[in-house]
Amino acid sequence: MSDAVRPETGSDIPHVPSPYAGRTLTLGDHVKISAYWFATNFLWGALLISILPSEMKVLASHYRVLAISLFTALGAIIAIVVPLAVGALSDRCVSPWGRRRPYMAIGVGINVLGLVMMAAIFTLAPRLPAPSRIDVGIGETLAVLLTSPTYLGFLFAYMVVQFGNNVTSAAYMGVIPDLVPEDQRGVASGYMALMSQGGTLFGIVSMIVLGALHLGDLSKYAALIVALVSVALITILGIRENPLPSRPPRLDWSKYLRSLWIDPKEHPDFAWVWITRALVMLGFYSVLPFVNYYMDDVIRSRSVDKDAGTVLAIILVASTVSAIKAGKLSDRIGRKKVVYVSNAVIALFALGFIACRTLEQVLAVGVLFGLGYGAYISVDYALGTDVLPSQNDAAKEMAVWHIAMTLPQSIAGPVAGLLISSFGMTEEIVNGEKVPHYTVAGYSAVFVLCSLCFALGAYLLRNVRAVR
Repeated sequence: MSDAVRPETGSDIPHVPSPYAGRTLTLGDHVKISAYWFATNFLWGALLISILPSEMKVLASHYRVLAISLFTALGAIIAIVVPLAVGALSDRCVSPWGRRRPYMAIGVGINVLGLVMMAAIFTLAPRLPAPSRIDVGIGETLAVLLTSPTYLGFLFAYMVVQFGNNVTSAAYMGVIPDLVPEDQRGVASGYMALMSQGGTLFGIVSMIVLGALHLGDLSKYAALIVALVSVALITILGIRENPLPSRPPRLDWSKYLRSLWIDPKEHPDFAWVWITRALVMLGFYSVLPFVNYYMDDVIRSRSVDKDAGTVLAIILVASTVSAIKAGKLSDRIGRKKVVYVSNAVIALFALGFIACRTLEQVLAVGVLFGLGYGAYISVDYALGTDVLPSQNDAAKEMAVWHIAMTLPQSIAGPVAGLLISSFGMTEEIVNGEKVPHYTVAGYSAVFVLCSLCFALGAYLLRNVRAVR
């Protein structure tokens, strides 16, 4: 269907002029607009890289890879469904406070509730007992996890975190299309990447510092809550929004659901950008949930949380260095050229992790991988905004585009978890206790998959015609 006949398109929503139209955004404007990226990435950097892997190793050591896989898969389903609904609702929000900020504030509150629940369950609930043998099959592992009140309770609390975070993020996805002039979106995307990488970096480093201070798990959750609320408020209270000038028609959900189909024949550039982003995210999220375990099982680190955090920190520092420069460069020479080079780099060095056996080797490969990844992320968001089918209901259109990040997570985690698990486990004796380890072959298979996804994502971008 074309935009002229597609139901519930931007023509149903009055145009809202940006309060920033006609002027160049200042550094302060960019910081306020992008601050929430720091807040949400602080949360996920700490949660996915440090808290979840380490706590799952305590709660369910022999089942930890598939346990994490289920978290990422189910969390991604929420990250698909919630933005589609909240994006449409925020497009039509008639609050005098603006369209996006009311939903952002509500979502932050729900997010905090979920974090409190996770902290309580981890502190109070019993741990899963170890199995009687090392060769526990995938089916038996799933049966144990899905009948454990501890695991299911912790999973539910995590889903509350996901729900609240996605309410906020879904509304926030409309902020840059709403507020940032088109000729400055490359720069805004660069700041977005800087805040994203910086947030993740500080989240990881904060967990390393708190772990070294031995302040306990509750201190980590307290840090998450303080960082999330305080930095999110910089965006919620700092940006300016013009409210809708009139109330749009009541949302017809059946028509709206049909409108979510964006015909690739009518909007081929949007479709190809969606596909290429999905491939890159599929590769990235095949590895990210298991970095902690890779350092344990392959590198045999004796300070797993610290070393895994250090590796991710180095990658993020390198990616931050390339992020702003690549965003500005893409405004001048075109987005596609930046993506071609950056994806080639990350595809190559994803394979480099297979050969690593020491922390120093991982750090060296990580620096080069980070330089490529930062350049990609800085341009990724600008590409999405460049090819939106409609600007008036931008949050809904960006929610459809955002599925290219969330849907791969629901696939990547289980696929990678099954790959790692299918190669079996070994045991070593440490301080008189049997310690289980997944095999090198399983992680190697995941890195090969990751590299192929990165390379294919770059190759298919050549089909995008309207963006340089």
